[in-house]
Amino acid sequence: MWRSSLGRSTRSPCLVLAGLSLALHLLLALFCLSVLRRACVLPLSSSSSVPGQSARRSYSSSSTSSAAFASSSSHKLLKSPPVEEHLETAPERAAKPVPKVKGGSKLEALFSHPLYNLPRPEPQEDDRLLRLKSHQGGRGAEDEEDEDEDKSAADDNEWQSSSEEAGYDSAEWTSDAGTHPPWLRLHLAITRWELYDRRDPALAELSHYLATQRVLNAVQKTGGTQLKLLMSFPNYGQALLKPMKQTRDTETNSNLFYFSDFERHNAEIAAFHLDRVLGFHRIPPVVGRFINVTGEIRDITTDRRLTRTFFTSPVGNVCFYGQCESYCSIEHPVCGRPHTLEVSLAAMLPDLNLATRRSWRSPWRRSYSRTKLAPWEKDPAYCDTVKRTPPYNQGTRLVDLIDMAILDFLMGNMDRHHYETFEKFGNDTFLLHLDNGRAFGCHSRDEPSILAPLQQCCRVRRSTFLRLRLLSRPGFRLSDVMRESLAQDPLHAAGPLLSSPHLSALDRRLDTVLGAVRACRDRHPHVVYDDMGGRYHGPDGTL
Repeated sequence: MWRSSLGRSTRSPCLVLAGLSLALHLLLALFCLSVLRRACVLPLSSSSSVPGQSARRSYSSSSTSSAAFASSSSHKLLKSPPVEEHLETAPERAAKPVPKVKGGSKLEALFSHPLYNLPRPEPQEDDRLLRLKSHQGGRGAEDEEDEDEDKSAADDNEWQSSSEEAGYDSAEWTSDAGTHPPWLRLHLAITRWELYDRRDPALAELSHYLATQRVLNAVQKTGGTQLKLLMSFPNYGQALLKPMKQTRDTETNSNLFYFSDFERHNAEIAAFHLDRVLGFHRIPPVVGRFINVTGEIRDITTDRRLTRTFFTSPVGNVCFYGQCESYCSIEHPVCGRPHTLEVSLAAMLPDLNLATRRSWRSPWRRSYSRTKLAPWEKDPAYCDTVKRTPPYNQGTRLVDLIDMAILDFLMGNMDRHHYETFEKFGNDTFLLHLDNGRAFGCHSRDEPSILAPLQQCCRVRRSTFLRLRLLSRPGFRLSDVMRESLAQDPLHAAGPLLSSPHLSALDRRLDTVLGAVRACRDRHPHVVYDDMGGRYHGPDGTL
């Protein structure tokens, strides 16, 4: 009796204690679950109202609160990358190296192909444009004096400067190439066959030099229809500047004549890269650069005519317009944002006093009239006349001109009225592909008339044809190697130098060129001019 009443009196407190214990365990379980969720879920940077600040604070608090649990837990959590990796700015993303395509770099594979490494003859004395004088007192490079083998080492200094002119570096250049600045090494490397050797280390040094050297002076270059500046550097080098006058993606108005369009700075850069990819090596190196309009042009120029054209726009941008035949007026200014301006810088060729150049009128020059047609536009057999006319009646001049027409068609350049050669080499030399600012203006349509020299003459170099065919294959697609090549330019940090439609147009136009060659072979027995002389026997050698 007593025991039963005692059991009933103690049962109620036990039930209460059991209920409290169960409730505490449930609360503990809910707390642990919330900690686990905070430890495993990271905040998304895209949801942060201020990228780089609120996201970083959120990530720090969550990692701190879970640190004790993570250190004691036997469960290993998958680690997510820090949020900072998702917070890089657009310029930082653009500055990163372009990821290589599967299987490696197409550009490197292209330049490693035997077609781009054909054996070439060792240049003889007459095959070099310039050579150094051995006696003291010469100024850089000369090609008129015979070398004196018996000169002493003390007399081996070709050019010396004590930097008496304000701003110029002190220099002492000898016959040792290691003492020469990169622009001089480019000049001394010019041969009868090409402007530069793609494998020459000086080419990369020259590109870096153009993109980074301090500007000593800037004056307007005389002549021409549009604004160009001549930039001088402390080591006596110079470059030709073309400014950005419209955005890179602006297409030419289809109602404009070919001689009425603005020149493009990115076209000059892209033309150099395309010329190199085709294996021509006939365009001087061109590099993009950001210039300070105020500090690197207006404040240092000695050109009073240029100085008078500077003004500040209503929105605070520093602008100028210079003096030239066309588009040099206050209605067509070149403006910084507010001081920064995109430009192209092209390496200058040797001074005309050292290496005279001859200008040739192109037989397929356009009429530059709004009403008249050129002779080649009216006569389908026009090439027969050209073939009988010097210098096109012998040597490689005709196929050199057709190379230039193929280059112009690929980049849509209709403004090729003249071309130049170095006079020292006579008619047996390459053509200089200069002034390409009106290229890459339109990607939505092609201009078949640019291919008239190929279509009317039905002649093409074997080496050119094989390289074009190689660039039409998926492993070496022209648009892919051009995209990779252009990504090496400093201006790529601000965005692609050629938009995707322009790159796709290159592939489309390449197919058109190859189709024109096939059409010629259907009509003529001898279309391919063999300029390789048995130097290539690879799988692509059969035509």
